[in-house]
Formats: sequence, structure tokens, C-alpha cells
Amino acid sequence: MLYLDSAATAPVRREVLEAMWPYLTQEFGNASSHHEAGRRALAGLDRARGTVAQVLNCRPAEVVFTSGGTEADNLAVKGIALGRRDRDPARTHVVTSAVEHHAVLDSARDLARWDGFDVTELGVSAEGFVDPAALERAVRPGTAVVSVMHANNETGTVQAIADLAAVARARDVPFHTDAVQTAGSLELDVQALDVAALSLAGHKIGGPKGMGVLFLRRGTPLRPLLSGGGHERGRRSGTSNVAGAVGLATALRLAAEERPDRAARLAALRDRLITGILSAVPSAVLTGPDPRERPAARLPGNASFCFPGVNGETVLVDLEARGLLVSSGSACAAGDTEPSHVLTAMGFPAEVATTAVRFTLSAEVTPEQVDGIVTAARDVVERLVAARG
Repeated sequence: MLYLDSAATAPVRREVLEAMWPYLTQEFGNASSHHEAGRRALAGLDRARGTVAQVLNCRPAEVVFTSGGTEADNLAVKGIALGRRDRDPARTHVVTSAVEHHAVLDSARDLARWDGFDVTELGVSAEGFVDPAALERAVRPGTAVVSVMHANNETGTVQAIADLAAVARARDVPFHTDAVQTAGSLELDVQALDVAALSLAGHKIGGPKGMGVLFLRRGTPLRPLLSGGGHERGRRSGTSNVAGAVGLATALRLAAEERPDRAARLAALRDRLITGILSAVPSAVLTGPDPRERPAARLPGNASFCFPGVNGETVLVDLEARGLLVSSGSACAAGDTEPSHVLTAMGFPAEVATTAVRFTLSAEVTPEQVDGIVTAARDVVERLVAARG
């Protein structure tokens, strides 16, 4: 089997497992305990926090460990919105985009449903971009937080986060970005991005599942979502997952060190795959920006298509029968029979959006394997079209 679903998850790296092992065995102490075992665990947690801070170019105190990207998104959107309203009751407005991961979209909608917030979901261009001018029109005196993802998990569209964040900052509104897909592919310097909050997940970069990070800039209001022992400086209660934090920090450090060479290799493979499929399957439609025209506008390892006239899930099944593991879109929406909300927001008709297939590459894929993927996709689509009559 050739695994082509790296946007969903990646295997845990050996270096990560080796870094975690001591904290799963002899260094088992609770990092909040005031004895030697606890102090050793706390030292490991502090080193992990420092490593994450170094990669993100922030203070260690601005790093909040969570159970994953979903929790980090929830904490950012809900926590900042509620924290801002606690300080100023007039702050009851949230701005996000129509193509966000459901961890952000549903968090904003929960605020509207349960807490009386007004939510603006910005539309996007045909390639999935948010217009800074549209954001500027949407932000108002009562806006509590803005959240726009760094890059889309389905189409690989990379947003101009620094430009968008500048709009929010000029109006004294915290800006959060979901960067779950971009760690390891793009530089994550929170100062250059100019964001107040940023979410990450360990399992996308060879770290453990169930471990995430929220960067929260000092001074940003936040109402905790979990009550308890006041861990993570009172921002996220719960016994610290020291092994998970160490694993995530190790994976993030390695991803940052390897990023330039890895991104260049993935971009070359991506372009080869896109060129091949668009040539071999005339009916195929690339979703998201064409990186052959604007290389930085799309994630290096992402190639996603619609195949009008065929069923996307059937394409997945047939490709798997040929040894290729791909996705129809977000793994978090697996089993959902509705068309992708991302593609419909980009203007694709529902019947076309249901034909989506996403290929996300790892650096271990070879050019020869990419050519084999193209051949398999051509054969599968041709067979399905012929069977339809």
C-alpha cells in the first residue's frame, strides 16, 4: 500500500518514540507533584515547552499544551471570545471564514447558539482565499476575535495570514490561525505572522496523536474551557501529558529543521502529480490554486481534484484496490455524505463537490510512484465513466 493521506495523519517518528519512552516508563511522575519524581517530569515538560517556543519564536509561557488541534481551536475561538466579552460586554461578534475546519466553524457556531454571539463567516474566492478587504468590512467595534486558517486541509490553499492579521490588529482584535496543516511545510514564526493565537497538532508531523499546542500571546484575554487544578498557568486544567508534550516538541523541532529540503521535494512531487493527472484525465478539475502558477499559494504536498461525472468515494475504493490510500477530503468528516463545505464555499456545485479526491504526499514518495498514481487515476476514472455509459 502507498499511503497518500498525510494531511490526515503521519506515522510517529522513531526519534519521537525514543524521546517519549523515558516519560512513559521510569520518569512517570506527575509534573505537578512536589517531590523528586514530579520535579523530573516537570523538567521534561519545561524543556518541551521551550523547544516549541523556540520553533514558534515566542515565550515559553505563551505555549499551552492541549489534547490536540481540535481542543486548541476550541480554546482559541471560544476562550478568547468569552474572555474578551468578560472584559467588555459589547464584544459579542466573531469573524471566521466559510472554509475553516469544523473545530473552528462549530466553535463559532456554538458561541452563537449558546452564548448569544453574532458570527460572520467570510466567503472565499474560487481558489479558497479570504480577501483582506472583506475582513476589513466585517470587523466592527464589537468584534471579539477573528479566526482564519493558515492553510486549508482539503485544497491546500495558503492564506495571506500576515495581511489578514494586520487588519485585525489595527482594530485591536485578537487574530487566531489554525496552523495544523502547515507545521513542517511552512515557517511558523508567530511574530512574522503577527497572530495572537495559533493552533498545532502533533500527529500531522510525526508526533503522537492526542497532543496539541495553542500559542497564546501574552496579554490576550482567555476564559478557560476546562476547570480543575489550574494547569498550564490556569488556561487548561488537566494532568500534564509529559510524554506527549516531549513527543510533540521533538516532532516539531525535527520538522522545522528538515522543512526547507522537505518542502522543496514535496513541491516537485506535487507539481508532477498535478501536471500528470490534468493531462491524463481531461475531465479532472484542480481544486484550489495552481502551484505551477503560484507555488507559494498551495501546500507543498497537496494535490486535490474533482472528477465530474464519477463518484468520489468509488474512486477512493478503486484506488485502494490498486494499493493507493487517498481521501475524499477532511478525515474529520469521514462518512459524511454531504458535499464538502470547503468546495461549495469555493463555488463548486454540490454534485461536483461530491467527486473530490485528495492526494497528500509524504517525502518518501518517489517520482516513479507519482507516475504510477497518475496511471491508476486515469484507469479508474476511465473505467467508471465507461461503466456509467
